[in-house]
Amino acid sequence: MTAEPTPDHPVVHRAHAVQDRDKNAGIVSRGIAAFLDLLMVWTILGACYLGLALMKFVITVSDFDFPEVNLFFTTTGFVVTSVLYLATCWEVSGRTLGSVVMGLRVVNGKGVRVRPSVAVLRALLCTLFAIGLAWVIVDRRRRSVADIVFRTRVIYSR
Repeated sequence: MTAEPTPDHPVVHRAHAVQDRDKNAGIVSRGIAAFLDLLMVWTILGACYLGLALMKFVITVSDFDFPEVNLFFTTTGFVVTSVLYLATCWEVSGRTLGSVVMGLRVVNGKGVRVRPSVAVLRALLCTLFAIGLAWVIVDRRRRSVADIVFRTRVIYSR
């Protein structure tokens, strides 16, 4: 069943249409997705801290005080949580929460999900060298440093 062409909505042949999966995502959509993912990681870390505080409260009810947070614990927790979150999402579906909201997907050069090893290494690079996302601005193919190193693409996927 095909739609009848109207002056407002002409029929476009599929061969002439540009598919979303053919376009690499730009800096704005990727930046917003990255910010939403950062909020997600902070939420996970906050939930872990509250869980730790609750366990400490149950064990030492009469002598309770909130667990002390130090720089090493916070930094290590952030890196581990970020890498696990990103790698798991990219390997399973190619999409994080931020990617779902912005309609993006991480794929390999052939347009399919990345392998687990690539997902972990890409997540590690994206976490430790987040400024590499800015390369999307100057690269004419809209690739970040991680995309270049691991031969991945971030495409629109609605």
